[in-house]
Amino acid sequence: MALQRAEMRMVRRMCDVKVKDRLPSDELRERLGMDDILQQNRLQWHGHVQKEHNDWVEKCMEYDVEGFRPRSRPQRTWRVEVVEKDCKAHKLKKEDVMDRIKWRKLIKDG
Repeated sequence: MALQRAEMRMVRRMCDVKVKDRLPSDELRERLGMDDILQQNRLQWHGHVQKEHNDWVEKCMEYDVEGFRPRSRPQRTWRVEVVEKDCKAHKLKKEDVMDRIKWRKLIKDG
């Protein structure tokens, strides 16, 4: 959370926008083209992790916490709600991960 605040302070400074202007963070990131960069970084990391064939990595990716969640908005799961959304935006398939050159090209072109 603290990193996000520091990031947004820098984004606001780069866009010459004050907090009082009440512009949404998404709009400011879009002005700078940061969403594409963040998506590319997530997808590069995801591709790297998928190529690893460690049992503990797969367990961590598939781990489901038992118990109940608090009564607020449910937390987003990284793989299901973030990575899959990014993959749909770049029209990526699970099979593409194993071809490193193709994966990088699809991420950059997407």
